[in-house]
Amino acid sequence: MPEPTLQAPNDAIIRITASAICGTDLHFIRGSAPDMQPGTILGHEAVGIVEALGDDVRNLKIGDRVLVPSTIACGNCAYCRAGYFAQCDVANPNGKTAGTSFFGGPKTTGPFNGLQAEKARIPFANIGLIKLPDAITDDQAIAMSDIFPTAWFGAKMAEIKDGDTVAVFGCGPVGLFAIVSAKLLGAGRIFAIDGLDDRLERARDLGAECINFEKEDPVEALHRLTHDIGVDRAIDAVGIDANHTHHSHTKTPGSAQWQPGDEPSQALEWAVQGLAKAGTLSIIGVYPAGFERFPIGAAMNKNLRMNMGNCHHRKYIPKLIEMTLAGRVDPSKVLTQHEPIADAVSAFQKFDQHFPGWIKVKLETGAKPGAPGLG
Repeated sequence: MPEPTLQAPNDAIIRITASAICGTDLHFIRGSAPDMQPGTILGHEAVGIVEALGDDVRNLKIGDRVLVPSTIACGNCAYCRAGYFAQCDVANPNGKTAGTSFFGGPKTTGPFNGLQAEKARIPFANIGLIKLPDAITDDQAIAMSDIFPTAWFGAKMAEIKDGDTVAVFGCGPVGLFAIVSAKLLGAGRIFAIDGLDDRLERARDLGAECINFEKEDPVEALHRLTHDIGVDRAIDAVGIDANHTHHSHTKTPGSAQWQPGDEPSQALEWAVQGLAKAGTLSIIGVYPAGFERFPIGAAMNKNLRMNMGNCHHRKYIPKLIEMTLAGRVDPSKVLTQHEPIADAVSAFQKFDQHFPGWIKVKLETGAKPGAPGLG
């Protein structure tokens, strides 16, 4: 790919020192999220060094070490000023109603080239780059580009209060951070639901009570362990991936016959069934446009509250940096793999196949802060 160049006065070019692979990237590879444009660089998580700045970027300087929020926002529109950065009216070139813009996504999100690269152009860089303190490592920072703020956003939307009982569906990186976030917000008990023992072991290390849905019915277990009350709050941290291993053999994501709304989400069904009456459901797992199956009747008749959406990363990252500096959390502990970016294809394959221990993959370009640019 050609090296990126400044295209607008509020652009920046960064030399990337760390990127990562996210479960969302797998949707684009599997075909469960449509309309990917050939030639788009994937990836929406990065830490880097500023190499060039447009004239209107006045809060940064060349050589600054920065974190890139995954979603793109202008900082000026009414939504950005209200903190709804994921619903920016300006960033998405497809128009105000097109939805969230983020790096490395399908046509409907821009598209903008992603961050699994040696260099990247960052639009609206005065808003879209956050200067990092020296005490924050790349391993800590890369987790705050997307997965930690998304999990924190999900825990906040779940309306967790002191003493609440919480269920987190999916123990991938976002689910693990949702457990961390629920604890930070005062949850009394946290249940972790997944089908992979290595992920559940990490959830247990974080203090969660683990339920393996491959070995027992998770809804029955939740009701038994809460004396048939259910949980106060539930977080769906898996999204469409909940169906990746539950769809029929003849209709798989990416095939001509399969459509993203063909089946209800297993995670959503379990969450609705496992919630107590008047509980809260928070949805941060990714569901593509066209996914239309939801147990609305059961949710309505239990008086459930529902909050959902794409994370407003720029709103939460500064707070998470301060919490990390204060020693309340170490985001780097969720990273399990450090792979060179040249081996990204192999890393994607192992991540997609759920190799044991492969929970969060950091991609390293080989560039170091202050080192000459690559390429």
